[in-house]
Amino acid sequence: MWHRLVLVTAVLLLAACSSTNVQQDFDASRDFAAYRSWAWQEPALQYRPDDPRIKSDLTEQRIRTAVAQQLDQRGLRPAQGTVKADVKVRAYLIVEQRQQQITTNYGGAWGGYWNGYWGGPMYNETRSVDYKVATIQVDLFDGRDGKLVWRGSAEQIMNSYPPSPDERNSAIQKTVAQVLGNYPPGRAK
Repeated sequence: MWHRLVLVTAVLLLAACSSTNVQQDFDASRDFAAYRSWAWQEPALQYRPDDPRIKSDLTEQRIRTAVAQQLDQRGLRPAQGTVKADVKVRAYLIVEQRQQQITTNYGGAWGGYWNGYWGGPMYNETRSVDYKVATIQVDLFDGRDGKLVWRGSAEQIMNSYPPSPDERNSAIQKTVAQVLGNYPPGRAK
């Protein structure tokens, strides 16, 4: 019984810690205000690992739509016709299996009246908890020279796997918004 309680507690702690880790990097010498249009750099979405359980047209469409909406909110418009885009966009979906060691202490002594102690011995139990982390990364390349000018990524613990279609869509929308939240660099919040 204790073992199950300890494992459930550990899983709940991991779920509670499912905050998103967001990172950005950019070329400070670039004039991001000059970028007005964008286009996909094919392949528009790459998967790591290239696993058919992860890779799907539905997931790709969700990510493409989320990225397009966020770029539009930031003043970037899709390049029309044969017009060369100011920036090329590529996204990545990376799913990793991770493991965390959780140690639980139970038993031991408790303080009583007149500094007396009672109780049994103290036990430590260490368990490994496996979980999946999904990362969405968005790279922006200069349309003229092809160099990477901006990169953003966000990773999130997948609380339920496999997630439902609504959970996938919501998670992708939220994560892409966080990834592009500080684009363009230096913009007022």
